[in-house]
Amino acid sequence: MGEVVRAAKVWSGGAQRWAGRGGTAIDTNVSGEELEERPARSGSAAANRSQQVDLSGVSALRAVLRIRPFRRLWLVLGVASLGDWLGLLATSIFASAQVSGDTAKGLAFGGVIAVRLLPALVLGPVAGVLADRFDRRYTMVICDLLRFVLFASIPVVALLGFSGGIVVGWAAIATFMIEAITLIWIPAKEAAVPNLIPKSRLEVSNQLTLITTYGLTPVLAAVGLAALDASVRGITGTAPADWAEPAQLALWFNAFSRLATAIVVFYGIKEISGRTAPGDRENTSMLRQFVDGWKFIGNSPLVRGLVLGIFGAFAGGGVVIGTARFFTQSLSAGDAAFYLLFAFLFIGLSVGIGLGPAIIKDLSRRRWFGMSIVLAAASVIVLAASIHLSMAIVGAVLVGAGAGMAFLAGITLLGIEVADEVRGRVFAVVQTGTRVVLMIAIALSSLLVGVGGSRKLEMASLGVSISSTRLLLLIAGVAGILSGISAFKQMDDKPGVGVLADLWGSMRGRPLSASEPSAWRGVFVVFEGGEGSGKSTQVAALADALRAEGRDVVVTREPGATEIGRRIREMVLEGDSELSPRSEALLYAADRANHVATVVRPALARGAVVVSDRYVDSSLAYQGAGRTLPVEEVSWLSSWATGGLKPDLVVLLDIEPTVGLSRAAARGAHDRLETEALSFHERVRYAFLDLAAGDPRRYLVLDATRPADEIALAVFDRVTPMLGDPGPEHPGPAKQPDTTTEPELSEEEIASIAEAASRGEPATDESSPDGPAPDDGKPSALSAQRAVPPPDRELEPRG
Repeated sequence: MGEVVRAAKVWSGGAQRWAGRGGTAIDTNVSGEELEERPARSGSAAANRSQQVDLSGVSALRAVLRIRPFRRLWLVLGVASLGDWLGLLATSIFASAQVSGDTAKGLAFGGVIAVRLLPALVLGPVAGVLADRFDRRYTMVICDLLRFVLFASIPVVALLGFSGGIVVGWAAIATFMIEAITLIWIPAKEAAVPNLIPKSRLEVSNQLTLITTYGLTPVLAAVGLAALDASVRGITGTAPADWAEPAQLALWFNAFSRLATAIVVFYGIKEISGRTAPGDRENTSMLRQFVDGWKFIGNSPLVRGLVLGIFGAFAGGGVVIGTARFFTQSLSAGDAAFYLLFAFLFIGLSVGIGLGPAIIKDLSRRRWFGMSIVLAAASVIVLAASIHLSMAIVGAVLVGAGAGMAFLAGITLLGIEVADEVRGRVFAVVQTGTRVVLMIAIALSSLLVGVGGSRKLEMASLGVSISSTRLLLLIAGVAGILSGISAFKQMDDKPGVGVLADLWGSMRGRPLSASEPSAWRGVFVVFEGGEGSGKSTQVAALADALRAEGRDVVVTREPGATEIGRRIREMVLEGDSELSPRSEALLYAADRANHVATVVRPALARGAVVVSDRYVDSSLAYQGAGRTLPVEEVSWLSSWATGGLKPDLVVLLDIEPTVGLSRAAARGAHDRLETEALSFHERVRYAFLDLAAGDPRRYLVLDATRPADEIALAVFDRVTPMLGDPGPEHPGPAKQPDTTTEPELSEEEIASIAEAASRGEPATDESSPDGPAPDDGKPSALSAQRAVPPPDRELEPRG
């Protein structure tokens, strides 16, 4: 009975929704604490199943935050992250304020940041051992108390009246010690999370922590410093006293936030003391993990591209942070503008991490990764060209969004592509490397712009000063674009599919399909044109000429090349029932999908020349332009139906609609499309011409009113260079064109042809017990001479 009551609570606490993969899911408001306690109260299967309710979105976040120990820990992590970002900003600003001169300020600003790198590289292995040796709660409390003392000591040294050099030196020493202590605090914190929440919620908790660490707290830190700076200077009206400098006040806040964190952890989250079994945690040092991870990365091109791309994205963000303070000076702005740029950079980061997947939807994550790096790098160039703070803010947001999306896509791909036995070490490389790259980029860029800060070219007419800051941003942006393009090319899983078209289609829920690979490729030639353009005549002429050279030729058409196609042809062209434009487009797409799968691809696989009367362009022209359906939708539908198969050459026979319709009328019977209004056929004609103008290298446009022999010769001259040696399996021409329709090949026949081609053997008709047919000048049984019969009038397959 208790299980029934608990099941009712689960049902009443949420709403049933369609899961999207053929099943259902239940969104529930049951607390995470209840979910954790149920297995303890009942060991039944029903109770265990209740723990596995699939939550997503806001419901998943609510379920995680209802777990009281994790909620408190998350708040502690937020305060700790806020303190880290305040320490990063305030310590560097404080140090640079103690000296004079652009070079000294740049060195002080970047030097304090640079010393934050050394503990991670030098003391990482030792810190990891210490973090695992003692009780985690006591470890975190002691670390926070020590950091409270060290952060507070930095402004105290300045208040005691020591010289600027001593103050900067002590700030660097204190920063080094703080980072070393943090290396002990971080693994203790990370090891505590699995003890507070179920494993099924780890992913959601990690996402929440990532947004907090890189999205929320940096913004709060920057906005808080900007507001503090404006308030203090607004109240004093002049330069404030040393103890009231915003950077010093921020350091005091940071110090006391560490004290508060220690108190909360000690008294409010006693569950952190829980420890895992010794074998559950890997004892390999950070340095060893770093080295082993790099070895694996070096041997895996995909992972190498992912990791280097992530590093590149963070390097671009670091350059923006390191140059921001000096960049704002070129805009005649002060420290408040620097804080704002810093804040908007991380606003963009949080937008990219939080909203990126919802924006791009089903876009390939490999493509998304490379495109995100290019976005971030291009936005750095926007920053370099900014002449007003508003432009710089837009650039900073875009830089952050690109870096955030690249980081999220890269981490996701690493989780998918990297084997379990090395995944932890690769992620260790990413986590340590991103921190190192970010800090190096900040420190180095700060130093470089400080050295070149006094050298700038004024452009009074534009109100822009071209300084070393802008040049460094420009160089970083160009390098980032090249890096993103390189990563995109290495990882692209949809070669040949337009990038922007794929992005736009994915955002609208219709991503473009990648072309299906073909092991052996023949040549695909398509004839297009309006009514009465003479396509059937030219199809037959080209086929006869190629067969005369002993080539394997398949002549086909749309619709009507298969049994299914003939039925569809009767419905769309010869039937009496009215069809809506969308129904017509779908029927043509259905015919095309079957036609490509059963006739075109098998023929191309065995190396034949496929000559088709109409293909995709007819759908774009007739159903898109003629029926005024959205052309991009018809294009997506056709691409999906064909698996992205494109012809090698499209021969467009252009003719005035009035002339073409007159030719068609002379044949007698009229089909559904021939009876359309003249304006319909004019739209069709210009749609064909627009398609040809958009890809002139793949089109041959000919005047259909020229003599048929001239057209045939021009087509043959264009096609011949595309073909190789016809080979020995077709030594002579067919005496008469075979007038049977190309049959649909079975899967066994296709597999046999492919296997024979891989061995370099000619394809044979396996139905013959005697093997290959004798060389008597006639085509083999599987040859493409079995073509669609040339009718008395021109074929009009449309779509």
